[in-house]
Amino acid sequence: MRMREEEIEKLRGVVRDCLSKHLYSSAIFFADKVTAFTEDPADIYMQAQALFLGRHFRRAFHLLNASKIVLRDPRFRYLAAKCLEELKEWDQCLAMLGDANVDEHGNVLDNKDHSGMYLDKDCEDREINIVAATCFLRGKAYEALENRTQARLWYKAAIKADPLCYEALECLIESHMLTCDEESSLLSSLQFGPEDGWLPSFYACLIKKYDKENIIEARFKELERETFNSKSSDPSFIRTLKTNTDLLACKAEYYHQCGEYQKCFELTSVLLEKDPFHLKSTLVHLAAAMELGHSNELYLMACNLVKDYPQKALSWFAVGCYYYCIKKYDQSRRYFRCHLPTLYIGMEYMRTHSFKLAEQFFVQAKTICPSDPLVYNELGVVAYDMKEYNKAAWWFEKTLACIPSPLSEMWEPTVVNLAHSYRKLKMYREAIKYYEKALALSTRSLSTYAGLAYTCHLQDHFTAAITYYHKALWLKPDDQFCTEMLSLALMDECQNGMDPKVEVC
Repeated sequence: MRMREEEIEKLRGVVRDCLSKHLYSSAIFFADKVTAFTEDPADIYMQAQALFLGRHFRRAFHLLNASKIVLRDPRFRYLAAKCLEELKEWDQCLAMLGDANVDEHGNVLDNKDHSGMYLDKDCEDREINIVAATCFLRGKAYEALENRTQARLWYKAAIKADPLCYEALECLIESHMLTCDEESSLLSSLQFGPEDGWLPSFYACLIKKYDKENIIEARFKELERETFNSKSSDPSFIRTLKTNTDLLACKAEYYHQCGEYQKCFELTSVLLEKDPFHLKSTLVHLAAAMELGHSNELYLMACNLVKDYPQKALSWFAVGCYYYCIKKYDQSRRYFRCHLPTLYIGMEYMRTHSFKLAEQFFVQAKTICPSDPLVYNELGVVAYDMKEYNKAAWWFEKTLACIPSPLSEMWEPTVVNLAHSYRKLKMYREAIKYYEKALALSTRSLSTYAGLAYTCHLQDHFTAAITYYHKALWLKPDDQFCTEMLSLALMDECQNGMDPKVEVC
């Protein structure tokens, strides 16, 4: 079937509308048909965007990689690298972005990236430079690989390539990658467009505020100044950042740094009334309230934060501020040294397979709070992933010893992990014992049935192994490991004869 160009263009409009309405499956369906009709690179890119936004990262990467355009067009290459970023495949992400070098000042050397060769460039919207986006992604990849030196250089390169790449500046500031002098030097090196007159002042307010008071105040006044839109003389077109939450937060930080706690508190009170979930301002608000002795405010803030964000360090910092304010210093010290942030940092390192760093944070969390069984469990997990199975079993046993009896279903994964550790140590009787304990807590765990089946299989108890492989596949029929091992167990049973009795495994 052939379609006219105007019909195809309408179909493209459907795809764009589906994406704007977050109807990703519809967008993917229609984008696929547009590509089939046209085979146009711009349509292939649109289809890949739909797949990416629909979180089909592997499929989007395959489509881009198979297009043969991916290495010639920086936008194709960038989107393919974004897919690899989402998949946490950081080395491959860097390889996809290609070879590039950056000097100590954040200047990209021998850069061959340029605007897309195939994509429609008639859009009136202003675009972030693709080179800046690519540099920023390189920085994220290097930071994930724990190479802060390279991450810092590429973040600098990103914002130098395009000052509108705010995320790069945010990473540099939030991760404290630059000294005060380096921040000032970077800011002065940025090339802003004529329409960006407000942006240098805003960026200057965001970096560490150690300039003279009159200079900083002048920056704030410049941003708060009311200006008319150049296209209209109507006063209704007045534009100002006077009530912008980011600017108010920045100003509050400055007042707190100067010791103007009352001014800071008044400003953050206004800000949080406007945006109650502006967490950066919440931190400054708590600090100012503590300095001013506002215990009632601290109590209410702490209650709300613990209820809404129980896993954030900020919530427990609020509790610590309250106890400090009412002079209960022992309790405040306990909350100020809350171990959860350290524990979660360790978990993030685990997620990126940085096991040694993860272990260091887990040990630190254990030092702060030696009574939390979750800390021991995570130490066991990291030991298991490092193939230190004796150590892993010891930590999992210690975890279970810290938990009051009877065990709840929440701790079933710990019991399974202990069984896995014993199996790795070829202590099959102990492994089976803990697999059975895990089944007493939950009968819907694929890992338990698979582990139990494999342990029986290793002991040549084929009938029992087949039974448990079947139970595992009942929970997940397409599990590759259990499917393959079931076939082997059936073959082994045929070759060796059926068990004289079904073993209790």
